[in-house]
Amino acid sequence: MNTMGSRLFLSPSFEDWLFLLRAWRLWLAAALLGGLLGWGAYTFAPLPYRARATVLVDFNMEIAWPTDTDREQFYYLERETRKLEEIAWSDRVMQQVAEQAGQTSIAALRAGKLQLGQPGEGGWHFYAFDADPQRAARLAAAWAEAFAEAVTDAVRQDAGLNRWIQVQVTQERELPVERRPSLSICLLSGSLGLSFLTMLLIAFFAPWHPSYRAR
Repeated sequence: MNTMGSRLFLSPSFEDWLFLLRAWRLWLAAALLGGLLGWGAYTFAPLPYRARATVLVDFNMEIAWPTDTDREQFYYLERETRKLEEIAWSDRVMQQVAEQAGQTSIAALRAGKLQLGQPGEGGWHFYAFDADPQRAARLAAAWAEAFAEAVTDAVRQDAGLNRWIQVQVTQERELPVERRPSLSICLLSGSLGLSFLTMLLIAFFAPWHPSYRAR
């Protein structure tokens, strides 16, 4: 007697694959329904918008370490990057962002409303998330400006940063704002997810499967 429990541990036969292929109408219906569910989730339960501001960070390693010492340059870059990360999340910077944006707190900013891109030499990306796209852009711009100002002051006052570090806000106006995930991702995820679930239901729970007829 073939039961569902025994079928779970058996390799699929040619008859099983043929049975699945013959159920293409159910697959198509599941894909369409899944896409509709993805569209509904994107429309009626939207995720917050994401805005991105950019600050150019130049460590001037060729000046700070003029000799050809790759290992020292690596440690220099890692050390100074960690310092700049601490400044980005410092109380001073967060307080300035909260005051400029309004209706938020430092705890909320650190709890996921702000996100720092992968730091290094070059462009640092400052992301902000909010249900209002304009507010998300204001948060990202305020964070980039506050960070650049704090770093400039720390370098000028010799407060632990290398004096050759230079920062400049390069993107703070008309920032790119997008919703994550996008509508296409929601549609694709819904279609593929429901199609895969339908495949499992057809393969193991369909009462018209040939294995059920052999009982």
